[in-house]
Amino acid sequence: MRNLDLDALQIFKAVADEGGVARAAARLNRVQSNVSTRLKQLETSLEAPLFRRQNRRLVLSDQGRVLLSYADRLLRLSAEAQQAVRDGAPRGTLRLGTMESTAAARLPPVLAAYHAAWPQVRIELVTGTSAALAAKVRDYELEAAFVAEPFPAEGLASTEAFAETLVLISPRAWPEIADARALADHTVIAFASGCSYRRILESWLGREGVAPGKVMEFASYHAIVACVAAGTGVAIVPRSVLDVLGGQTALRVRDLPGKYGAARTRLVWRADDDTPAVQALRDQLAA
Repeated sequence: MRNLDLDALQIFKAVADEGGVARAAARLNRVQSNVSTRLKQLETSLEAPLFRRQNRRLVLSDQGRVLLSYADRLLRLSAEAQQAVRDGAPRGTLRLGTMESTAAARLPPVLAAYHAAWPQVRIELVTGTSAALAAKVRDYELEAAFVAEPFPAEGLASTEAFAETLVLISPRAWPEIADARALADHTVIAFASGCSYRRILESWLGREGVAPGKVMEFASYHAIVACVAAGTGVAIVPRSVLDVLGGQTALRVRDLPGKYGAARTRLVWRADDDTPAVQALRDQLAA
């Protein structure tokens, strides 16, 4: 198998993005025969079909999807390397993952300062649970992500970003919750499995031998806080999120005990994929 060349990868990516040779050729300002030939040469070199035809479009094969993730990364790094040699400044696209709580309460001033310092960098923000975001960084789908401890850290480098205080919220109409045992048989409202804060709550309840009645999963803190205020159940949230969302008048807010009340958010990136844009973000956090 010959070495991959960036020109062939650019053609392959254009065909994948456009869904056909003709549109890819127009985008690249090449003749169709050249695009078709280079694509065939790439498939021959890799000894794998990269596309299949579906409804008059070319769609990626399983092997093609694998190559596309690497092509994205290699082309991005090539562009960054050329620009870095020219002026040393980060630019291009920074695909950044974040928990929703961090996006709402912590990131706005950080990203505003980052954009002011490095306007050549376009940030694509993706939200998710800590476990899902860490996996996307490992799989090269994201360059970096803000995740909360605990998270699966294998293959990742990290630096501390924010310290959070976690609180238990319950409906104002309920009696005050004195300890974990008071939550027995109550509904817990949380993000999907993989959320670090949900793991902390489950660890606290498990230590006390308490089993919730059921768990309702939501995808936003707006929905979680609203459901708690309406009397549906209890939830664990960072105090910084409550400060942003408000609504405390309809809630009881209780600090979690000891180690369960403190959480650290870390910025993670692949140990072997430290880009100038990620380095600039770390510098921004340390400023």
